[in-house]
Amino acid sequence: MNEKVVQVKIPDLCLLALIGRGAPEFAATHFSAEEIANEGDMEAAAKRLASGELAVIVYPKPPTEGYSSVVKLAREHDCHSAAIVLHDMRTTKWLPDEEMLARDGFRYIYVLDNDQIEEASLERTPLKVDLRGESGPFDVIGDIHGCYDELEQLLGLMGYEITGQGPELSARHPEDRRVIFVGDLVDRGPKTPKVLRLVMNMVKDGTGLCVAGNHDVKLMRKLRGKDVRLTHGLRESVEQLEKETQEFRQIVADFIESLTSHYVLDGGKLVVAHAGMKEEYQGRASGRVKEFGLYGETTGQKDEYGLPVRYPWAQDYHGDATVVYGHTPVAEASWVNGTICLDTGCVFGGKLTALRYPELELVSVKAARTYYESPKPFPGG
Repeated sequence: MNEKVVQVKIPDLCLLALIGRGAPEFAATHFSAEEIANEGDMEAAAKRLASGELAVIVYPKPPTEGYSSVVKLAREHDCHSAAIVLHDMRTTKWLPDEEMLARDGFRYIYVLDNDQIEEASLERTPLKVDLRGESGPFDVIGDIHGCYDELEQLLGLMGYEITGQGPELSARHPEDRRVIFVGDLVDRGPKTPKVLRLVMNMVKDGTGLCVAGNHDVKLMRKLRGKDVRLTHGLRESVEQLEKETQEFRQIVADFIESLTSHYVLDGGKLVVAHAGMKEEYQGRASGRVKEFGLYGETTGQKDEYGLPVRYPWAQDYHGDATVVYGHTPVAEASWVNGTICLDTGCVFGGKLTALRYPELELVSVKAARTYYESPKPFPGG
């Protein structure tokens, strides 16, 4: 880094490598003794990561195994990896540079010169998925798939007031409740752009939260110019968005790309994800956590309709958090081991369903009609 680094920001759950002769002193200044593992003590670091706590490995001299093992351990525990290199002008030959650490896969990299080390302040930032300080109340809404009319009806039934029109379309609750959308805002239904406007403005206004759905991500990739097949309802979204401005399509792509895999809320009591979230992935960030949030777990087989056979992860769930999700259409939302699926197939002629939290009350509206034929028989249609 060319500019002077004073503020060092790292996730409050990560594996941090402190590299340089002054690493032990820097560690003692900025971290507790429990957080610090001696050089190469991967076992101690792994125990902390497994319990959801930050771990620091100190390297006052070159490691024999290289730094890629730090990244590997972080990935095994679905955490980010970070590195702080402390430049000591007496010994710089063995210190890795930013490019080398980036090649190893480090997510956060800081290189501090001699005059920056003492001045540096370290800030721990929560992961985007960590909203444990937000206690609600919330109204979690299942897969919408472009069914704006039913969404507006459901919001009204729960006491929300629609505000603004056109680009300013939004909604708020007089008692400051907030909506959490489980993703799959788009595809198949008739009014995808209007759903997107409402949800994006609610998120911007602070009256809504949203996690990424697999249909949303596929649309984003198409809008970014990727070669994506127009199947499973994507064609309808693309055709509807072609009537909008390029600026709006860009805003949509940016919004979807900004969405996270899941949220942990209310002190860890509530978890919301599109396709669910196993206990060991909750509050963590990695490629496989993101994949699970989008698609859940599959067996690797396909059913008679050519669709992936999904593993019923909820039947094995025994976590403390209530997990609310969608993705897999069901005729009726029902509880399974503290989890509940809210995708009640509105676009297939079923219902649009919300879970009120912390009341744990279900509210739903019937679809006006079948907008899209389900790829396999849907019992609620």
